[in-house]
Amino acid sequence: MRHGKLILHSSALILFAVNLSHKTTYINTFIWQALQAIDLTIASFYSQDSQSAGQWLQIMNKKQIPVEELQFGMYVTELDRPWLTTPFVFQGFPITSTHQVDELKQYCKTVFIDRERDTSNNQNVGHELTESSLLGPVAYAKKVTSVEKELPAARAVYSALDKSIQKSFDKLRVIGELDLEPLKGPVRSMTRSIERNPDAMMLLFRIRQKSDYEFSRALDTLILMIAFGRFLQHPGPRLLLLGLAGLLLDVGHIRLPDSILQKKGALTVEEYALAKMHVMHSVVLIRGAPGLSKNVEDVVIQHHERLDGSGYPQGLRGRQISVDGAIAGLVDSYSALTSVRPYAEQVSPTTALETLHKMRGTLFNELLVEKFIQCMGIYPVGSTVELNTGEIGLVIAQNLARRLRPRVMVILDADRKPISPQVILDLVKEPKATPNEPYRIVRTLPRDSLPIDFKRFRL
Repeated sequence: MRHGKLILHSSALILFAVNLSHKTTYINTFIWQALQAIDLTIASFYSQDSQSAGQWLQIMNKKQIPVEELQFGMYVTELDRPWLTTPFVFQGFPITSTHQVDELKQYCKTVFIDRERDTSNNQNVGHELTESSLLGPVAYAKKVTSVEKELPAARAVYSALDKSIQKSFDKLRVIGELDLEPLKGPVRSMTRSIERNPDAMMLLFRIRQKSDYEFSRALDTLILMIAFGRFLQHPGPRLLLLGLAGLLLDVGHIRLPDSILQKKGALTVEEYALAKMHVMHSVVLIRGAPGLSKNVEDVVIQHHERLDGSGYPQGLRGRQISVDGAIAGLVDSYSALTSVRPYAEQVSPTTALETLHKMRGTLFNELLVEKFIQCMGIYPVGSTVELNTGEIGLVIAQNLARRLRPRVMVILDADRKPISPQVILDLVKEPKATPNEPYRIVRTLPRDSLPIDFKRFRL
């Protein structure tokens, strides 16, 4: 009861601070101090051994430079004066605009930057996205393994990671600490599998999707982040970074009450303000995890920022959002739309892509949305589709040259009865449904609307 009262009494202040941060880069020092205190206090109730404030302000790989030498992508981690004597909201932030540098010049002569988080050589930071700046150097398409060949390896990797995530999340719930060491090996193995063929892992996730929403979403965003990074031709180390960030996007939910996480229907204003605090809870947990790249934190803290500045917690807009942060926001939204949620209905993958397409240019970068749709295909792997025969199929692989004609496994007949053995159709080869008409997809359907027992499939 005492915990609930603390949360409710804190919500008004949190809401005021969050709303204020959307409108200006400044925030009253007293409010920010109180907000930090609230976060640390609430965290202590959900953790038997909360992280100390010292861990929150931990500084590594510092280098002192004049403010005039700051460049886009550098990460300011300390000033030449106390943070509380300045109007800056966050005690550490990336340089993404000239306005930030101008503000710093008013208060400081020198600053300390974190060299580990320095992305000033990344030309995407602070610049408009273009095709050439978005794509990496690795041509994965030249070395794709078939789905059939990759499935056995993907199955073993998936099972190992499944168990490791469950173990780490259970430990987090019990002791309030994030232990990522058992996860790093399986995540690397998953990255290598997706490098060879992303369809196998995406298919396995869709047919083995769990009822535990938080666990399922973490695994989903992990796979999607790596798969999209691969489509953008990024090298292995960056795919690993994206995967770890995807896994931890919403780890801060562990510090929110079930009354919010499991509520059906819209949250109240106060509840929504508290729910938005999950981003900063995630950052606290990530900063307390040893051996984790600071770049993971940078992605996680931006995954609810939006192109038009309507996101949170910093209200960043446009070029202020890093490419990886924008990728995370897009992937997280797609994953939420296609998942079974307590507060909204699940939609089909195709409907989710249509929704994101409508949001391009406002909430999400237009080029990034177009690339994501190309990556997923009109009929994403794992989608359940209705064929022109009335039969129901499961998309098991993409045809890169003909996205409208994927490979489909027919699993239900026109009367919605299971088919055994299942029939695999490669629609690019135009197999005949009747003597005069080839098979084609009519529409996609949410998987929960169909009588499908995915445990029957040995994939």
